[in-house]
Amino acid sequence: MQGASKTGNGDMMKQYPYFLANRPVAAGQNKLAVKDKYTGETFAEVALADAAAIGKAISAAVAAEQAMAQMAPFERRAVLEQALSRISERRGELAELLCIEAGKPINDARGEVTRLIDTFRIAMEETTRIGGEVLPLDITPRTKGYRGFTKRVPVGACSFISPFNFPLNLTAHKIAPAIAAGCPFVLKPASLTPIGALVLGEILAETNLPLGAFSILPCPRDAADLFVTDERIKLLSFTGSAEVGWKMKERAGKKKVTLELGGNAAVIVDADAEIDHAVSRIVFGAFYQSGQSCISVQRILIHESIYEKMRSHLVAATAALRAGNPHDEKVFVGPMISETEAKRLKYWIDEAHAGGARILCGGELVGAMLEPTLVEDVKPEDKLYAEEAFGPAAVLEKFSDFDAALEQVNRSRYGLQAGIFTRDIGKAMRAWDKLEVGGVVIGDVPSFRVDNMPYGGVKDSGLGREGVRSAIEDMTEIRLLVIR
Repeated sequence: MQGASKTGNGDMMKQYPYFLANRPVAAGQNKLAVKDKYTGETFAEVALADAAAIGKAISAAVAAEQAMAQMAPFERRAVLEQALSRISERRGELAELLCIEAGKPINDARGEVTRLIDTFRIAMEETTRIGGEVLPLDITPRTKGYRGFTKRVPVGACSFISPFNFPLNLTAHKIAPAIAAGCPFVLKPASLTPIGALVLGEILAETNLPLGAFSILPCPRDAADLFVTDERIKLLSFTGSAEVGWKMKERAGKKKVTLELGGNAAVIVDADAEIDHAVSRIVFGAFYQSGQSCISVQRILIHESIYEKMRSHLVAATAALRAGNPHDEKVFVGPMISETEAKRLKYWIDEAHAGGARILCGGELVGAMLEPTLVEDVKPEDKLYAEEAFGPAAVLEKFSDFDAALEQVNRSRYGLQAGIFTRDIGKAMRAWDKLEVGGVVIGDVPSFRVDNMPYGGVKDSGLGREGVRSAIEDMTEIRLLVIR
């Protein structure tokens, strides 16, 4: 690739182009330095697209709408199958890149690559399942002799904005369904973690996608406005913070908008829960990849009869977690994405502590490394409780009545997923009925996700659903045929 050079990390390139209408464009004067999130050192530079390049990419996507729509399902499947094969071949490289640019512990990085492969495989399979329906229209004497049929057709050019925390798999949850549905797209990856998406661009450039079918464009925030406001775009899909997402929706005009936003996910541990299992899963859910997940466990509600025992076990398990260099196979907690974010969460912890909360473990900060932290007696109005922590911190509280605990979970502006540890099927069903969230997980943490399930939230947590089939439905429209 033009201008590419090697680093000390295997075959990874130091210079990465962006992709405009399927083709690489090397960096000019506008470059983005990508840092190793553990060392803080720059390890690569990425070409930055300006507003003019983004405009060309959108024009190319619009021009490719017909060619993409005319691809037969088996042709779209073949593209995804080829991409899946190349991703599998490069899985070690992708995991290493993720470990560096996101600071994600290497085992979590490998896990994300596995999910990336799953997402492309699911999309490949769904490509040939996009069907329609036969409608009985002869429901009155007036309509005797009429028959109806529906099919799904692609909406057209889409714009995608992906986040830093799962830069491979959450990008895949946008681009793989788009290819399956027959939609050309332009993608803006997160500026803190753009390289994984650009490697996916390299892989897609090897396929037979029509010219203009995709563009992957790291860019400054001011240039990115076209992703939101350009009227030629038929759908905008954004994953990120609630504040940014809802403002985007206000400016998006007539296009369809799907938003996968934040949360402060809660888990309820009832009196009959198996404590050791619940502790193991909650510690995982709260602190995997440094808590930087929309469905990370943030609020832990424990029945009063087991509160002290559960608290003791949680503190011991949290204190035993190994933090440090994400390349170390034994490290579970790596750095947060930036010192700025780590300082923000540290301030929230200290603020809650100053207001009477008790820090049970953790709370110390060195650079971007924040110790896994558990806190109790946090006020509901404290940011650590009410907002999205998006880092390695969780709060404990006790409850006496299960239905009151459900109401407490609902006292949040967010509603993404919730977890319930109970053996009572009646309580499980009440939780499903009453919790104002997009998904209820029984016997596990809200952090559980499989890439084929509908995933998304209510209230400030978003609009629409991801999960490959759900995304394909959003990226297609129903077209009706009536025959007399």
